[in-house]
Amino acid sequence: MIKLIDTLSYSNALRPVSPLWKCGFAAALLLLSYVTHPQIQLCILLWMLIWIIGYAGIPAKYCLLLLGSSCLFYLASLPALIVEFKAWTIYISDNGVQTVAVLFCRMIACLSAMLFIILTTPISQLLQVMRKLRVPALVLELMLITYRFLFLFLDTAQDMYVAQRARGGQYGFKSKLRDTAVIVVRLFAKTMQRYRGLSHGLISRGFTDEIKPAPYEAGALPLRFRLEMGIGIVILLLGESWLRWGM
Repeated sequence: MIKLIDTLSYSNALRPVSPLWKCGFAAALLLLSYVTHPQIQLCILLWMLIWIIGYAGIPAKYCLLLLGSSCLFYLASLPALIVEFKAWTIYISDNGVQTVAVLFCRMIACLSAMLFIILTTPISQLLQVMRKLRVPALVLELMLITYRFLFLFLDTAQDMYVAQRARGGQYGFKSKLRDTAVIVVRLFAKTMQRYRGLSHGLISRGFTDEIKPAPYEAGALPLRFRLEMGIGIVILLLGESWLRWGM
């Protein structure tokens, strides 16, 4: 999944757009998603899907797959929200159902705003934006190293799995459990070995205890996008104002 996200973030149509604008736009919608009514939150979801699928060119199946897989964590919390116990009786309360509906609208709207950033902005541009916002260099270095470590971890696990399949492993339920346990035990040692190789490569290339990212490049933002961002946010604010004080 992480390789798919990384590929989409580098190949989408909105990648040349200014990352600072995209982050600011997503942050504004994330704030609105948290404080507005469910009707406005659903509008934000639809608007974000238009940006992700329509403007960025992200395939709908991947976008919906990421949204759906993230909603699994929400589904896991449903029993605690709607199921109540009273006098040895288990029942679903009306307040619980209403709370679940409100939380779902808020969650899906916030998730769509975050997904917009994840799918349209590569990690290198995110680090540039955070550096421009004066995030400490140590934090940026830890984020970059951790992100790289994830790919090393996944590549090592995939190589070990393929090696086991080539030797006749991973067939049958008991064999899969045993072989998977072997992968888990040896995975950390293999990954650390590859990580040391990465560290030695950095040192051989003149690493001086500081990883300097590429300088920030302010991409052009078409006038159409500026107008749509501004007008859309104003319409959302007017709609929220009408729901709060106009009814």
